[in-house]
Amino acid sequence: MKYTVWIDTDCGFDDMAAIAMVADDGNWHILGASLVAGNASLADAIGNMTRMQNFFGWQFPVYAGADKPLIGPLVTAENVLGSGGLGTVGRTLPPARDPEIAGDALGGLVTALGSAEAPVTILALGPLTNIAILLLSCPALKAKIKSILWMGGAVTGGNHTAAAEFNAACDPEALAIVLESGLPVRMVGLECCRQVTVNATDAAKLRGLLTERGRILADLLDGYVRIASADGSRPQPLYDPVAAAALLDERAVAFIPAHVTVERAGALTRGMTVCEFRTHRATPNVLIARSALQARIIDRMLAVFTRAATGSMSGIQQEAAG
Repeated sequence: MKYTVWIDTDCGFDDMAAIAMVADDGNWHILGASLVAGNASLADAIGNMTRMQNFFGWQFPVYAGADKPLIGPLVTAENVLGSGGLGTVGRTLPPARDPEIAGDALGGLVTALGSAEAPVTILALGPLTNIAILLLSCPALKAKIKSILWMGGAVTGGNHTAAAEFNAACDPEALAIVLESGLPVRMVGLECCRQVTVNATDAAKLRGLLTERGRILADLLDGYVRIASADGSRPQPLYDPVAAAALLDERAVAFIPAHVTVERAGALTRGMTVCEFRTHRATPNVLIARSALQARIIDRMLAVFTRAATGSMSGIQQEAAG
């Protein structure tokens, strides 16, 4: 029997890599995916996901979720990631048919969780708006959630502001709802993700496969690497795939308990995740990722991309990908 996971995503490059890793793993079945605005607008997330599904042959249903945070305006990361949240140095994912959206995210989650035979893990790769809406709307369904594994937050310092990590800063109110839900939460934050980096050499390996699909993935990976430096000379942290690795491989990421709260009012610290590791001061409500195995995670991601580039995916995926 496969484990079941629901993926909530804002569909940037590292989201794509993380989803591809999960879809490639025979031990996991993706019930569905909900889209949320974050890396880019919801419309861009829908367009990106449609092209990703077409390229990789993913068969799970996709649902459109929140187009803005619970409170305040949407702030995207397109200034860093590029237009649409999917930067490249050349080729990009081929255009696909009109988006096939199965419905709204809340309805999809309610149906999937309600009919699941066993509690479901939620892998959240962006702002937690969709998950917060679910918890507020259908609290009884908490019993059908095994745990939430979230890429976001930080122990010290941020990347969106001096204090806050991007996914936390996008919707602190949603994060607070999740943290206060009583559900088991694992947080893969900046400190852990920064231990796992990709560079131009990794992109060159994909380009060296000498397939058009490999060149597409190489150009996208190169575009991602160049977030760190315009010439691609510096390594770039790999974020969402580290959370995917934590889901798939218990040896890839190590966790430590802590009590986590999120700042919602501070003029300079809104979105900051405050992590108390002293268990005598506060009862832990989160497991925080403290270390990750760089080579183990990068090798896994590149192996999945290599299979996608060379047509050696599973039979179902190959048929779907045409």
